[in-house]
Amino acid sequence: MYEIISQYLEYLELEKGLSQNTIDAYRRDLYAFAEGVGSIESLDRNDINNYIRSLKEKNYAPTSVIRKVASLRGFFKWTTSMNILEKNPASTLEQPKVPQRLPKVISLKEIEEMLHSNLTPLQAVIMELLYSCGLRVSELVNLKLNDIDMNSKYVRCFGKGSKERIIPIGKQALEKLRNYLPERDTVFKTHNLTSKRLLVNDSGRLINRQDIYNFIHQRGKIIHKNISPHTLRHSFATHLLENGADLRVVQELLGHSDVSTTQLYTHISKKRLKDVYFSINKD
Repeated sequence: MYEIISQYLEYLELEKGLSQNTIDAYRRDLYAFAEGVGSIESLDRNDINNYIRSLKEKNYAPTSVIRKVASLRGFFKWTTSMNILEKNPASTLEQPKVPQRLPKVISLKEIEEMLHSNLTPLQAVIMELLYSCGLRVSELVNLKLNDIDMNSKYVRCFGKGSKERIIPIGKQALEKLRNYLPERDTVFKTHNLTSKRLLVNDSGRLINRQDIYNFIHQRGKIIHKNISPHTLRHSFATHLLENGADLRVVQELLGHSDVSTTQLYTHISKKRLKDVYFSINKD
C-alpha cells in the first residue's frame, strides 16, 4: 500500500502542483492510515470507519479528523480512477463538520506595540511582511530577493498550489526592507552565500518556519497574548475590512480561491464592533 501512496503523492506533485508542505501532510495522514490496515485490495469501508473512530477515541481535534478524512477521500478517488481499485470504499464517506470558529486577531494598537519594541532589521522585516502583506509563513520563508520590487512597491509570492499573487508593499514595510537589505548583503558576503532567499540570520543560516513561529510567539509576550504568525495574517484581513476594503480585494490579497473563506473575516469585524460598543456602554 505504501508504494501506491507514493505514486499518489507523485501525482499530487506533478499533476496537481501542490506545495511540498501539503504533500507532506498527505503523506503523514495516509501512512498513519496504512499502518492499521492490510493490503489495499482487501480493505473496505469498515477499515475506514474503524480508523476514524480511533482518531476520535485518541481525542484528535475535529479539524485534524476533517483533514485526515479529506486525505482518504482524495486518495481512494484517485485509486479508482487509476483502476487500482474497482470500487471506492470512501465514496459515501461524509465529511465531518465542526462549528466555525473565528480566527484570533489582535488590535492595531497591539500590532504597533510589537513593532516598536527593540526589533533588529531582520525581525522588523518579518513582522511587516507578515502583517502588512498578510503573508503565510511558508510564503515568507520562500521569498526571494527578486520577488521584491522596491520601485513598483510590490511583493510577489507563491501560495497554496504554487498560485502566484502580487501584493502591494506599504511605506513602513519598504522602510524596514531598506534597513535590512544592506545587512543581508553583508551577511551574504561574509559567509559567501549564493542563495536567492530573502531572509537570513547574522550567522548565515536561512530563516525557516520554526524560526518565525518562535519569534512571533516571543513577540506575543509583549502584549501578553499567545499568538502565531497566522494571527498577524488574520489581523491584516480584519483591519482591512474594518477600514472599508472590498471583500473581493481582500480575497485577492490573501490568495483565497473561494470568497466564502474570506467572508469569515466579516463576522470577526461585526463581533469586534459589538465588543467595542458594549465595552463603551457598560452602564
